[in-house]
Amino acid sequence: MRNSHVDFQRRKLLRYGGVGLTTLLVHNLLVVSTSKAVMPNLASIGPLQAPDQNGVRLPQGYSSRIVTYSGQNLFGYSWHAAPDGGATFATDEGGWIYVSNSEMKNNAGGVGALHFDQNGKLINAYSILENTNRNCAGGATPWQTWLSCEEIEHGLVWECDPFGEKPAQVRRALGRFNHEAVAVDTKNKQLYLTEDEPDGCLYRYTPNLLNAAGHPDLEDGFLEVAEILGDRQKTVCWHRLPDPEATKIATRKQIKQSSHFNGGEGIWYHQGIVYFTTKGDNRVWAYDTLDNNLDIIYDAAHYASPVLSGVDNITANAAGELLVAEDGGDMQIVILSGETIKPLLQLVGHDRSEITGPAFSPDGSRLYFSSQRGKTGRHENGITFEIMIPF
Repeated sequence: MRNSHVDFQRRKLLRYGGVGLTTLLVHNLLVVSTSKAVMPNLASIGPLQAPDQNGVRLPQGYSSRIVTYSGQNLFGYSWHAAPDGGATFATDEGGWIYVSNSEMKNNAGGVGALHFDQNGKLINAYSILENTNRNCAGGATPWQTWLSCEEIEHGLVWECDPFGEKPAQVRRALGRFNHEAVAVDTKNKQLYLTEDEPDGCLYRYTPNLLNAAGHPDLEDGFLEVAEILGDRQKTVCWHRLPDPEATKIATRKQIKQSSHFNGGEGIWYHQGIVYFTTKGDNRVWAYDTLDNNLDIIYDAAHYASPVLSGVDNITANAAGELLVAEDGGDMQIVILSGETIKPLLQLVGHDRSEITGPAFSPDGSRLYFSSQRGKTGRHENGITFEIMIPF
């Protein structure tokens, strides 16, 4: 007999997962590439093969390389310890930049950048943010910046230039709390933010002004917190925070009606849907910004042997197929697409680590991510990988 909870989740995945598979629209947060290659359907991949020389289990035809290790000298820059959230940005010459947070504490955090040419050769590395604390995840913006989130009490969001030309700027209007990640709703010009607390909240930032380029002003706006109304059909009501900088009371405790999420993690926007994960209950959520409804599209508790556990960072390809990285679990990156829940890859021998920063190159041909603590379980032994995706 089929489990009714599992069937219900499959219907939700069919509704939300893999949105627009036939259109292959480029993701709103990825810069449009000039590549004419047709993106592969990840849901159709075969089983994982034996570990390759880098300890990565991949489907047939895929390959991996280690880009760098924590502490490795790259063009005069020492690649940071504890690599975490990441994203890619296209460059004018046809290459791309991969940015990566460093989740180190005691003002040892920040963000590093890897610059690749159009053939995928690493040609430069440098810092774009320094002297911050526990930069966990974050989010890319359509205007080519990286929002780096501090996962500490009264943490801040820093807007960074991936190209290393402009100094990072703090964005206090996005609130002071235990930040995890942020996603930009490109249609409504709003930002959504997760909070990594057992009783954390989901936040929304609305600008009062748009700049000359039509992008939201991140210094002049208001922050709201979500309240879930109803049980099965979860309508969301938003409440404006009186004190986003939490000068007296933590943001998650300022509005008594606010709904709490068990450990907010990664967040991603795609075609009107905001996806986010909560690690405390191993769930993936989907908020429809048009209908103002919130659904749970994956819940590990409804599976006897869940493929996905330890949910953490989330991203998607151009087709809208979701990829969720595991913090622990089976050290996998797992595909959620339609009825499909299957691993894209698995790291072997990294049991004391977590997979962080998954991000596709702008043309979708490569996937970057890190093992935050490598095989030793120590922050100074992080490893950053690249996966080649066959076309």
